[in-house]
Amino acid sequence: MERFFCANNSRELNEDIIGSASTHKIYILIECPTPWTEDAFNSKLVTEDLRNLVYEVKRENIGARFLVIYNNLYQQDNVTKVIIYKIQEELTNGYLKAEFNLQNIDNVATAIREFLSGNSQNIELKPNLARDILICTHGSHDKCCAKYGNPFYRKALALVSDLSLSNIRIWQASHFGGHRFAPTAIDFPEGRYYGALDEDSFRYILTKKGDINCFKNVYRGWSVLPTLVQLLERELILLHQWDWLNYKVEGKITQQNEDKSINTVELTFRKPDGTSGTYQADIEIDNNKILYTKGSCNSKKESRILKYSVKNITLMS
Repeated sequence: MERFFCANNSRELNEDIIGSASTHKIYILIECPTPWTEDAFNSKLVTEDLRNLVYEVKRENIGARFLVIYNNLYQQDNVTKVIIYKIQEELTNGYLKAEFNLQNIDNVATAIREFLSGNSQNIELKPNLARDILICTHGSHDKCCAKYGNPFYRKALALVSDLSLSNIRIWQASHFGGHRFAPTAIDFPEGRYYGALDEDSFRYILTKKGDINCFKNVYRGWSVLPTLVQLLERELILLHQWDWLNYKVEGKITQQNEDKSINTVELTFRKPDGTSGTYQADIEIDNNKILYTKGSCNSKKESRILKYSVKNITLMS
């Protein structure tokens, strides 16, 4: 019997991956060497205190996402790196960053607790132009993240080196959703999600120049925006080209019918020169695009996957 790979199936179905970016206010990235278990925070090197903290924060529902990351090229003796990205309020072009080095992973939970409670005096959130790009290689969670994520991670490292992009770090990362879009990536500090990546599209994303139409195939959406607003934002990227990635935005859903099949969304933007405007659009379920597929390699049965179309885009102001 032929083995099922969810990423292969998604591509065969020509699935549109926009609107699949997770929306989190805080990302907490913790350096932890591989291998990782299916639940990365059950891995051998993760302390019980840190594991308990992850579960505590999840129960509190503050919009925080924990991930483990690793790159042996960056590892330092007796150092565990923690990187925190926290969303900027209102009009934003991404996340503010705090980064600190701890003596070992035993100290991580205490440091993060202090940060989340506002008691940390030495950790400052600030804008940072340097980029951290996370590529999911979490094969123990889904085999497509190994099949596609691992080789793409190696290609990404080589490409960044070839392009001499010293301000970009490439990390292996634990699962952050979207196995069937492997290879998947998050680009911080912006917080943009990508999937079904290849070398050409990744080069364009790294350099922010080239064929903008690659976003039709590899863009999953922007974590700072509600899921349905992500669909409108992709259309505006295609309209404004690469300049759009320098704009600050704020998006919201303004109207929905009872079953949420018809929605009106707004996206306000501000350019670097201070000029601004607001786009409005209708986001409606597209019955011609609805898919029935397995969400992951381990899924027992197919799920109904809703897809939407963007209509009536209007620049209001």
